[in-house]
Amino acid sequence: MDALRVALLREVLATTHWPAAARRFAGVLRSSVVPQGGGLLLVGTREYEPWHLAAHLVDEAAWSGRPELTPTLVRHRARPGDPSHLAVGLGRLEAAGRGETLLMVAPERPDTALLERVHDARRAGATVLALDGGDGEVHALAHETLTVAAGTDEIDLDTVQHLVSAAAGENGLPAPRGRRHFKDRLSRLVDQLTSPPPARW
Repeated sequence: MDALRVALLREVLATTHWPAAARRFAGVLRSSVVPQGGGLLLVGTREYEPWHLAAHLVDEAAWSGRPELTPTLVRHRARPGDPSHLAVGLGRLEAAGRGETLLMVAPERPDTALLERVHDARRAGATVLALDGGDGEVHALAHETLTVAAGTDEIDLDTVQHLVSAAAGENGLPAPRGRRHFKDRLSRLVDQLTSPPPARW
């Protein structure tokens, strides 16, 4: 990422609604994923797998002392030989229900099969959240959405996922010694975005 783009990104994060919107969405995520519940399921579309967000949420769960934020990545093309944390297929959504939270990341409209599985999970009592591109059917399914419209917003979905994951570990209390407040951590986000993505866990 060149210096001009870094400067532009810093300006966007400093002057737009995105940090506040990400904190609001992350707050809903935190409140819906409770320790005694069934956990957090993370699923993308057939074309977009949110493994990068999964890796950051794992980090945030450890940082915040909230292991319930560690997601189960549900994959469209999971294979039996994959490592256990990458081998959970769409069949997991069929078992989703009350006490579980399903976070769907959908830059474009998901296929009908995924929408039907998410709909069934919601009917069974799961809380459905979505980071999306503005699709009406996704909005109808989700209890809460954060929309990044491709080509019209000043920020992209990958950056918004960084913001949400950075805010997810907050608990509304003063940061303990040695832990940065969200604003301090946000100031380092641009540096993280210019680095290679974390190893695929």
